[in-house]
Amino acid sequence: MNKLLIIDDEDQIRKLLSRLLGLEGYEVFQASDCHNGLKQAEIHMPLVILCDVRLPDGSGVDLIAKIKKVCPLTEIIMLTAHGNIPDGVQAIKNGAFDYITKGDDNNKIIPLISRAMEKALMSKRLIQLEAEVGQKYSFENILGKSKQIKEAISLAKKVAATEIPVLLTGETGTGKEVFAQAIHVAGSRNNKSFVAVNCSAFSKDLLASEMFGHKAGSFTGATKDKKGLFEEANNGTIFLDEIGEMEFELQAKLLRIIETGEFLKIGDTKPTKVNVRIIAATNRNLQKEIEENHFREDLFYRLSVFQIHLPSLRERQEDIEIIARSFIETFASKLSRKILSISPDYIHTLKSHSWRGNIRELRNVIERSLIVCSNESLTLEDLPMEILNDQREEIIGKKSSDFEMTGMERRHIARVLQYAKGNKTEAARLLKIGLTTLYRKIEEYGL
Repeated sequence: MNKLLIIDDEDQIRKLLSRLLGLEGYEVFQASDCHNGLKQAEIHMPLVILCDVRLPDGSGVDLIAKIKKVCPLTEIIMLTAHGNIPDGVQAIKNGAFDYITKGDDNNKIIPLISRAMEKALMSKRLIQLEAEVGQKYSFENILGKSKQIKEAISLAKKVAATEIPVLLTGETGTGKEVFAQAIHVAGSRNNKSFVAVNCSAFSKDLLASEMFGHKAGSFTGATKDKKGLFEEANNGTIFLDEIGEMEFELQAKLLRIIETGEFLKIGDTKPTKVNVRIIAATNRNLQKEIEENHFREDLFYRLSVFQIHLPSLRERQEDIEIIARSFIETFASKLSRKILSISPDYIHTLKSHSWRGNIRELRNVIERSLIVCSNESLTLEDLPMEILNDQREEIIGKKSSDFEMTGMERRHIARVLQYAKGNKTEAARLLKIGLTTLYRKIEEYGL
């Protein structure tokens, strides 16, 4: 039930309004002065307050500011026995929703309270949605405990507090948009728009129109002015996914926005000014694209002030089970399925797969598994045939020597050395063997 507080020193008016508003479905509380009114507001957090202007221990107009400090979402309607324009103006300035005269406006009070209640409920819901979005896209929701993903998160947290452009690199499906959202939410622009555009999804002309907008009549079919995505993202963040796919000609316009904060709409002669933070992402090698004259070198250096590489699932195998179990829980809830157990073979196969499509591919495989699963346990039978075939080919393709203990040890030490980037002290620590033993193994296996 929606709560409402009446602050008035006249007992009859309080009781009459309480009875009337109670019949309208509101939960009504009462107070006779400023002190008790503020106390009741703190206890009950009403969405709407009806407050008299003149109270025994102070001014209702002055009370507005005090109430707003403890109940910022509450809408306050001022009541007075005598219409007073200066009081009304000051009440509105202090944050009142409206100002009405007792007796003369009896027929207006119910609709007015209804509108104030709608506004308060909308504000409350907006705060809840913002909190949900913030929670969904926070760094805490990026799963993984591997060194690689922790390093990426650490860098992203540091750059989030700044305004500089960020370039996210990595294979398709590694979660670049999730990182971009998290950087936006953790930054100072988190209460403004986050606008994402995939540069590979549009033709050159359509992308220019989408990004920068156009004026009516600038080309056939342009019947009215169109706002571009940069305008939509003004004071917020724009995420340019697959930036390496952007046409060379458009790259010059993007460079101008970064340098001046201005751009020309298609068909316009007057520049449009915006203030946006740019986060770009690519799965291409932009240095190679520069060498082949497909990407502007000056734009690359402006976009890559701060680069973050997102590791593939192959580089963070220890995270596969964590991510998989999270997806299983998500899709079990979504599909109203009950999963009580997951076979070790199922998890082992997931961890052994190459995951060329990375997290996106893993997500799709898990969703399919939950759909085809015929009982409350996930087994190998629930995995797609291509995943199982890849596993069989990997085993069949091995030589008998690959299964020998020495061969397995050699490969394991080689992988750890690669992970430690050649640092033998770190490799020995990870292997839990002495440094002398590691040097002996390296010599023995010719590593």
